[in-house]
Amino acid sequence: MRDRSSRAALLAGAAFVFAATPAHADESVQPERDYLPTDIVVTGDRGTGYDNEDGSTATKTPTPLIDVPQGVSFITEDQLEDQSIRQLNEALRYVPGISMETGEGHRDEVFIRGQETTADFYIDGLRDDAQYYRSLYNIERVEVLKGANALIFGRGAGGGAINRVSKRADLAGQAISGEASVDSFGAFALLGDVNQPLSDSLALRVNGTYEEFDSHRDFYEGRFIGISPTLTTQLGPQTTLIATYSYDDDKRVTDRGVPSDGGTGPLRGFDDTFFGDRDFNEAEAQVHIGRVRVEHDFGSGLTANATVQYADYDKVYANILPTGVDTVENTVFLGGYRDYTDRENWIGQGNLVWQTGSDTIESTLLLGFEASRQDTLNGRDTVSFTRAPDPNGLDPNETPLADTIFVPPFALNIGARARDSQLETLSFYIQEQLQIGDHIELVGGLRWDRFDLETVNLNTGIRGDRVDEKVSPRLGLIVKPNADLSIYASYAESFLPQAGDQFLLLSPTSAQFEPEKFTNYELGLKWAPLDKVLVTAAIFRLDRSRTPFTDSLGNTTLTGESRVEGFEIGAVGEITDFWKANVGYTYLDGELRTASRFGPAGQRLQQTPKHQIAAWNRFDVTEALGFGLGVIHQSDQFASFSNTVELPSYWRVDAAAYYTVSERLSVQLNIENLFDETYYPSAHGNNNIQPAEPFSARIGVRFEI
Repeated sequence: MRDRSSRAALLAGAAFVFAATPAHADESVQPERDYLPTDIVVTGDRGTGYDNEDGSTATKTPTPLIDVPQGVSFITEDQLEDQSIRQLNEALRYVPGISMETGEGHRDEVFIRGQETTADFYIDGLRDDAQYYRSLYNIERVEVLKGANALIFGRGAGGGAINRVSKRADLAGQAISGEASVDSFGAFALLGDVNQPLSDSLALRVNGTYEEFDSHRDFYEGRFIGISPTLTTQLGPQTTLIATYSYDDDKRVTDRGVPSDGGTGPLRGFDDTFFGDRDFNEAEAQVHIGRVRVEHDFGSGLTANATVQYADYDKVYANILPTGVDTVENTVFLGGYRDYTDRENWIGQGNLVWQTGSDTIESTLLLGFEASRQDTLNGRDTVSFTRAPDPNGLDPNETPLADTIFVPPFALNIGARARDSQLETLSFYIQEQLQIGDHIELVGGLRWDRFDLETVNLNTGIRGDRVDEKVSPRLGLIVKPNADLSIYASYAESFLPQAGDQFLLLSPTSAQFEPEKFTNYELGLKWAPLDKVLVTAAIFRLDRSRTPFTDSLGNTTLTGESRVEGFEIGAVGEITDFWKANVGYTYLDGELRTASRFGPAGQRLQQTPKHQIAAWNRFDVTEALGFGLGVIHQSDQFASFSNTVELPSYWRVDAAAYYTVSERLSVQLNIENLFDETYYPSAHGNNNIQPAEPFSARIGVRFEI
């Protein structure tokens, strides 16, 4: 049995050591820094608009975003509400540089700067890596930190990391808000947010939601339940404790989209057709995440925080899916399986930040550690089609193409796959941010990770284990001609063990090899031409190396390499009193430089469009009336590394209208795909291609007390 109590005590004791002992120092040496509160992680306030100055997630120190030597995109709570966005994957469509993977119809999965991931997701800077859909009902802000991020986030994060900043209870006063909305397909959502001070030093906040799903896809439906209470308590003048718990319960039809037309593009004419079994295709996830964080200000520029997080993920999904078509016989081939995952994560993290300096040199030193334990049990039951020989010569898994697909009879092969894994990590990191005069800033740091993975194939008894110890560097130079402009150059590395980002099984081959390596080079600028506007631009190169390659003789070596080169530019904030915007463009050129497990040299990276545009605007015509306009564009992209099936380029236009009835009541109308464009935004391989929703409208009512 797993010793949960001893593990919890170990991580809790390690994490709180940073906040256990007061420090004594001369307060006269504390530098003058008023750009952020003393909290290392800062949450936004409601009604602040689309702008954000907080770059603390990228450094784990109180750093303004303009001084972060890295590309960072974000979406605030106000923008999420203006777009009527409920789910993380919907929000990320408005972030250039990210393309969406269909995720087998049951999980968040993305490409960041051409690198695919199911695990580089974080909440308040802590790993949230299971495969499920993430709701935003309890989230203040979504942040996308681009490029290799090992120093801050550890293993993975090769193309970038996605962090959700959660809502906190506020001691300032009572606030109650709610929202109800329904769309033209019949999907609806109810949300509530209550903040209540219980005393001068204690406040409770509860966020909750109930949502039902529907769309143009036949037989698609589902529902989501989420509740998240959080407590903030002032333990003393300089000490704050934040305790958060969230429970998410997601149940929906597993929809694997449409197959390709025989090898060149999506199968046309079947955008509503469900290529599955309505009674079998179902995904369920129950997620519990509990987190306790202590923040303490020792004075004299010395602050610390410590966090312990426990997460339990229980996930099962089953699906019948299309695996190919016969365009001559006008039939489709089907496959299927049922998969389950039970995962338990413990994470303890502590950070000590010391700010010192004089009029000419200021220093921000970060010392931190992270320890974690992850236990995962995963299994799969495969589908066998049991139909007797067909007089028309159809295979047992072959069925005619039709608006409603007939699924031949099938049986489950129970226990076709079963595996158990235990992952333990220990990390220490140090980072120095040195400000020299008014114009030069240096950022440098190292992270040491010990990565201990043990796996067992429960069907064969074959075990695999590997220990890796890696050091990941980060270097940055920032030149500031003035306070509103920064020009930076940066270098960063990250790594990913050969077991993949879910760490479910080490094969005898993969256990022999050291992790893959990601190296990011970046030149960029950040400019604040107005008080609430930030303009960013960057050019970058991301190299991936040590990818396995198996030759014709069966010899495996770590000679695979790929490269992504690109450029991005964006602007976000309040342009005028009546115009808020978040607009961006990204160019990505990615290819395999040598043969690897992904394919031969010269192939374009999968689902990495060269051109991406995302723009959202809100215009307030009067104090009561406003309008929204959004545009998304992606150029053509390949569904897989085979470079045979192409997802065509597309433009999507969204619109919105807002009317404020009173100080406490407002209504809004959101329209997605205003011009009813037919397009295919994502895929999972060549034969699971997701058709986008046609024109749809959502009307909502919001109140505040």
